[in-house]
Amino acid sequence: MAPMRLNGRVALALLLLAAIALAALVTAYRFVEAERSRELAQWQIRLGLVADSRAQAIDDWLAQQSGTLRGLAENASLQVYLTELALAGGDAAATTAADAQAEYLATLLTATGYRSGFSAEPLGPAVEANVERVGIAGLAVTDVGGRMLAGTVGMPPVIGELAAFVAATPPDASRFAGPVQGPGGAPVVRLLQPVFAIQGNGTVADVVGRVVGVRQLDADFFARLLQPGEVLGSGESYLVRRVGNVIEYLSPLADGTGALRRRLAADTAGLAAAQLTAAPGGFGIHRDYRGEEVLATSRAIAGTDWYLIRKVDREEALGPAESRLSTLLAVLVLVILLLTAAVVAVWRHGTSLRATEAAERYRRSSERLEALSSFLRLVTDSQPTAIAAVDAEGRYTFANARAASEAGVPVEDMLGKSLPKVLGPAWAEPLEQATREAIAQQRRVARWQDQSDERGRRIVKSEHIPLPASAEYPAGALIIQEDMTELVEERERRAHTLRDLVNTCVSVVDQRDPHSANHSVRVADVARSIAEEMQLGPREVETCDVAGALLNLGKVTVPRSVLTKVAPLSEDELALVRQSILTSAELVEDVRFDGPVFETIRQVQERWDGSGLPQGLRGENILQTARIVAVANAFVGMVSSRAYRSGRSFDEAARLLLHEADLGFDRRAVVALLSHLDNHGGRQRWHHFGAPPEAA
Repeated sequence: MAPMRLNGRVALALLLLAAIALAALVTAYRFVEAERSRELAQWQIRLGLVADSRAQAIDDWLAQQSGTLRGLAENASLQVYLTELALAGGDAAATTAADAQAEYLATLLTATGYRSGFSAEPLGPAVEANVERVGIAGLAVTDVGGRMLAGTVGMPPVIGELAAFVAATPPDASRFAGPVQGPGGAPVVRLLQPVFAIQGNGTVADVVGRVVGVRQLDADFFARLLQPGEVLGSGESYLVRRVGNVIEYLSPLADGTGALRRRLAADTAGLAAAQLTAAPGGFGIHRDYRGEEVLATSRAIAGTDWYLIRKVDREEALGPAESRLSTLLAVLVLVILLLTAAVVAVWRHGTSLRATEAAERYRRSSERLEALSSFLRLVTDSQPTAIAAVDAEGRYTFANARAASEAGVPVEDMLGKSLPKVLGPAWAEPLEQATREAIAQQRRVARWQDQSDERGRRIVKSEHIPLPASAEYPAGALIIQEDMTELVEERERRAHTLRDLVNTCVSVVDQRDPHSANHSVRVADVARSIAEEMQLGPREVETCDVAGALLNLGKVTVPRSVLTKVAPLSEDELALVRQSILTSAELVEDVRFDGPVFETIRQVQERWDGSGLPQGLRGENILQTARIVAVANAFVGMVSSRAYRSGRSFDEAARLLLHEADLGFDRRAVVALLSHLDNHGGRQRWHHFGAPPEAA
């Protein structure tokens, strides 16, 4: 009966141990989940506080602008003049001291405009000639019918869209609208405030005129989106609005996109701006305009159709929490290793004088270890990733079901064996190297492997987490492997498909323009070589290549008679060809590339000195990729032969490009091209550019 009671006690102890282990694991899991929830709640509070402060800064700016117009509308002298003008049926000559009142009104508007920011230098040359300059921003006073009575120097005329804005506003209502792209390319907003008769009651019948303001959204305005003392590397605040099924980005973005330069479909999967404009004030994990996962919240801007989005990259925000989860998993596996070492120690004492007692202790330890190991394996086997532990010699001490499945052997056959014996030398060598590095440096090490075997191509990401040594067990490492084959191959397929589309577009242009066939391919080749010579990153190099290839896509809109003309082109025909580059940009605007291909093509005709098209950008304000493609396009155009002329020599083209350096072109891009020509085989590789084109 005693052995039965002993077995019963052992069984009870094992059940108790299993229950304690289960309770500990459940507690740890709940703790981690609670930590994750707390982390998200804290980020919601942090982002909300910043969003509230930035929204308040925008609200303050809007209130200042409205206050400026309201101050003018409530100016007693202005009210008296407009009241008298209304009573005179709009005849200014019939008012008291008409000239003096008009002069006072102009002075009042000008002073207010300069003081409040409702002013901008008109576009066009400031010369004494009969050349009308284009107004950008300013203040104006109109009568009830919208006829402009007085305005600041830079105020656009109240015609076209501005007149429609005024006409669409009820006579007794104030209104704010925009932004829209102004004549100079900068975004502008429009405001309107009614002026009531000096002794009126504020009704529609008492409206005697209106104050109209056009204001640029300048750097001071966009600076209000910046959080003082920003410590987040990926923290960003920006303004958006929804127009139908399109999200428009109203402010400059962190990736270099300018205001009003990005538009995305509202049904883009997981798009933060779409989700948060539909539910202002909401918070969650979404994808931003780059397609990256972010934590984001929003605030509606009162009196406008604007929404302020505040976001931070998920990796930056939640990375530490995910690291703690991995550490917890490593600790659980370490417990298994330590218990295994304890069992081995018990077995070693089996030959002692107390062999029977030691064997009994070993049996009990083995049962407890088996129960705990089975439970922990049950937890890790539910994971979609391969998880294993090895010692410093690279021998397996633990493996879950996914690791055994990928190795093609049972778990029990892996334990105690080295990585090469289980996985083979090709797969094992990088894992052994990363494991040794993780143990030696006591830090997390990641490795990517791209290999092919009898099962086909496999791309695997492995993370090696060091397990510290203890008195009972030597140092080791936890290996977590994730199969990334489908994700990487899908990304490669998308890249190949996009490249095939680019090549198809290039061939269509070449068929329409036989005199400059291969021009796009050559521009892409030269632009890529310049970017590589300047040691730019892969994203910028690829952008130069694709933008160069698509530069002339817009020629499909140019009449073929112009493209095949053998004589020099007229000014009108040249204008068509230049416009075709902007058309190229418009054709690819909604295509999603990894880099700023649309912006690059659009800015190719900008010049370093600011005299280019279409926005007159200057120097570093022009995208570096656009500066590179501009040099490549000019070089290919000069050295390539045409039906009506021969190509210039490389030396002559080099002299012309150097002459235009710091005027039309970026000197660094020109120097990089010349370096590639003389030092890296460019002359030999491109010598055929001067060959005559084939007949049409």
